[in-house]
Parts: sequence; structure tokens; C-alpha cells
Amino acid sequence: MASKKADNGPFRILVLGGGAAGWMAANLMAKRWADRNVDITVLESPDIGIIGVGEGSTPQLKAFFEYLGVAESDWMPKCSATYKNGISFYGWSARPGYEHYFHPFPSPVDLHTSPAFYFNSHFRRQGFDLDASPDRFFLSAYLANNSLAPTAAHHFPFEMAYGYHFDAYLVSAFLREHAISLGVSHIEGKVTDVLLTESGNVASLKLDDDRAIAADIFVDSTGFRSLILQQALGVKFVSFAENLFNNAAVVMPTSADTAGTNSQTVSTALKNGWVWNIPLTNRTGNGYVYSDRYCSADEAEAELRTHLGMLDSDVAARHLKMKVGRVEKHWHKNCLAVGLSQGFIEPLEATALHLVQATVEQFMAALEKGNFTNEKEDEFNAEISARFEGVRDYIVCHYRAALRNDTEYWRDNVANNKLSDSLQQLLQCWFSRGDLKKEIAEQDISKYYSLTSWICLLGGYGNYPDQDKIKPPTDDLKRFDLNIIDDFVARSGLNFRDHKEVLAQMHAESQDSAGQDQ
Repeated sequence: MASKKADNGPFRILVLGGGAAGWMAANLMAKRWADRNVDITVLESPDIGIIGVGEGSTPQLKAFFEYLGVAESDWMPKCSATYKNGISFYGWSARPGYEHYFHPFPSPVDLHTSPAFYFNSHFRRQGFDLDASPDRFFLSAYLANNSLAPTAAHHFPFEMAYGYHFDAYLVSAFLREHAISLGVSHIEGKVTDVLLTESGNVASLKLDDDRAIAADIFVDSTGFRSLILQQALGVKFVSFAENLFNNAAVVMPTSADTAGTNSQTVSTALKNGWVWNIPLTNRTGNGYVYSDRYCSADEAEAELRTHLGMLDSDVAARHLKMKVGRVEKHWHKNCLAVGLSQGFIEPLEATALHLVQATVEQFMAALEKGNFTNEKEDEFNAEISARFEGVRDYIVCHYRAALRNDTEYWRDNVANNKLSDSLQQLLQCWFSRGDLKKEIAEQDISKYYSLTSWICLLGGYGNYPDQDKIKPPTDDLKRFDLNIIDDFVARSGLNFRDHKEVLAQMHAESQDSAGQDQ
């Protein structure tokens, strides 16, 4: 990849494959390089659809739209989107009193309550009878449990962190439209061959109508096929199957929640995996993520239908296969892979778009630092692979630390010791009653998941000494009055409105605005 084009023409970037990943990449590049001589094109095949399963996000998606200058009122109504305060987990622990916990998105307001959570959790592990259930310490849990939107009144002096639920197809369409408005070209065609140069770079893509489209950088967003990076360039795939057993999903929609749109994702553990419940404004998305080593597709569908109370329903289910892992190199030669082309970690924590966003943002920074050459390729690949593995470890911990053993699936997950050194050290620290904050800092893994997230996961399951082994706290351990914390969280919650009401108002204002524009 040359640092300067010989003909001084535009630096050409071709994104192969649309979907949310491809269009996210195109938008980020078009925005960042708006003042550079960069030409960006997205090539899509009309015959290949997107998987469209990833319908939840982390708070990074909020930063993405803010970077683009797109207001929530501009995109959310068009994408059937709702707000997401966090994720509730049900059935991952059979320990009495710990059948459910909420994983919040930590916000600045939590600085007033999280010290109590950290303190109580630490000394609960030492065997003292202190309340360390995560739900009562975080405002986002209160908002979720009361179906409130995370957008506060102006006089509330804290910015909340939150994600979204959305229709993946509609988000892709919105991002396509926005990218085109930024000057991105959009063409359709089916690739029949990837043509390489003598040095092994991608020269052009040959289409079924004999067109050949050349570029300086190719972005592979072709899904699990990974047409350019894995097939044409031969970059190997690193499977996570020994850590993460799930490799399939069955999905079914149900009607939208008419009683009040939920403002959280719900994850419910079943016999051979878990089910997501994602509320949109027009429907509810449901999917059972499972391992076909433990049950068949038909058995998984029957279990999902039973869970949803739709055993006799004629609503069709859609079956998907998942390829869980990552590529050895996300950037190789003049090709960058994004989305499923570069890897996939099951959607338990809705990290798919976050990984795309991080990949593209770090790629652009690396490309600039290297004067648009491959100088920073190895450094970039190491950083992105480390991020994939950091996310993987947190997801693996959901299974390894789960407190249920009612099926072979769960017994094998809980007994699985094929863990990374990082996760082994972290679990050792937790169960030996060590300083988890210090361990996370020494490993430098808080950039993937924070101390709050790790304690919510491990403590939320009830991974504490048995009830008959704990003792009353000494006076010096009665440092925090949880009644005061409850009052602080509840009074903070008065600054937030009903989730469904907020969405209805946004939708009405969006329709009024559209009518005025006509």
C-alpha cells in the first residue's frame, strides 16, 4: 500500500458488503476524512441479505451518532429504536436470593454509590454479612426496573451512559442514506473474483457483469464468508469454540410490549444456552443462543417456543449458525475486515457494533500515523485482537462462574478450565478474596470491562461464601447506610420520564418534522 498515489488522484477505499458494519465503516471514514482527497465506495450485492440479529448496543453507539452529528430524534424513530439502560440476567444462578441481577452501564452519578458497592462486595467475600447485590447501588438499574428512559431533565447534572435496541435492517438503511449524504458512493454488483497483485495485495474486485473495481484499501464486510480477508488473502481464523460453546441461534419475533416498553435487555438462561428479549417500538426480538453439541435445532426451537408461550404458534422461526472467534489479522496487506468478516463473539453483551466501531476508529488512526502505509499494521492488529480477547474473557466468565448444574451443558461450562491466563488470574483473585481492583489495574483490562462490570457479574450470581459461613459485620464495616443510598437513587430517578412516553413524544415530533419538510 503506497503512501502517496503516483497520479495524485484520490485515495480510493472500497467497502465490500453493506449491513450495519459496512455502512458504519463508510460513515466513520467519510466523516473523519471529509477534508482529505479520499474517495469511498460501498459495493453491495442485491442477492445477499444481512443476518440482522444484532439489535442491541453498548453506550459507544451513542458516541458514534454524536460524532456523525445525528440526533436521536433523527434516527431512533426511523429504526424502531428504544433505549437500553443495561441487561438483566435471569436463571444464570440457582443460588437462593441470586436468581437475577442487573448489569448497568456505569455513569458519573454512580460515583456517589459505587464505593459502597465495591466495599460491601469486598467484605462480603471476606465472609461478612453485607448486602452486595448490585441492583440497589446503580441508578440505571432503578431506571430499568421502573421502565424509565435514561434521558434526564435538563436540571439533572449528570450524563447517563446508555445503549439502544434497534432494528438492524433499518439501522443499515439509515446509515446507507447518511453515508451517501456525506459523499459515499453506492453501487450494486456481485463479486465473482478477487484479483491480486504480484505482491499479494488486492488489485480489484471482478463483478459478474465483467466490471473490475480497483481501490487502494478494501474493507471486507462480507459476513462470515470473509470473501477478501479469509478466502482471497488466506488469513486464518482463530476459533473460540473451546471457551464459548454456543454456535447456533433460533430467532422469533413477538408483538411489542403494550404494557410499557421495557428499557433493558433481558437475558434468560435455559437448558442449553440463553434467550434474549429485546424490546423495539414495533415488535419484540427474541432469540435462543445455544450449542448444537447439546441439543438439535428442533429441540432448541421447541424450547424457545415453550419459553415464549408460543408452542402452537404459526409464527416462523429463523435458524442461524455462528462462527465464534476472530481472525489472526484484522488488517492484512491492503484489506481491513470489519464485523463478522473479522470475528464474532456471541451477542450476550451486545458488543458487535462496538467492536466494529473500535476497529474502524483505531484503523483510521493507525493509517494516519503510518502516512497511509502498513507501518502500524502489526501494532493495530495486536490492539484489536486484545480487545476481542478481553470481550471474550468477560463473556466466558458468564458461563464459568454461573451457579447452575441442572444440565450437561451447564455442568460442562462451569467445569471448563480452558481459560485465558488473564481470566484464570482474575477468578483466582476473586475466590481467594484478593483485591479485585488491583488485579484489574495490573492486567490493564478495565478498558474492556470495568471493575463495576466484573463485580456485578461475579457477585450478581452469588459467588460469595455460603450463608452458614458468614458472620455479622463489625462496627467499622457498617460504613454505608444503604437506606441513604436507596433514597439517593430513588430521588435521582425522579428526574427521568416513562420510557414509552419519551419514545412516543420523539416519534410524534419526528413525524411533525417530516411533514414540515415535505
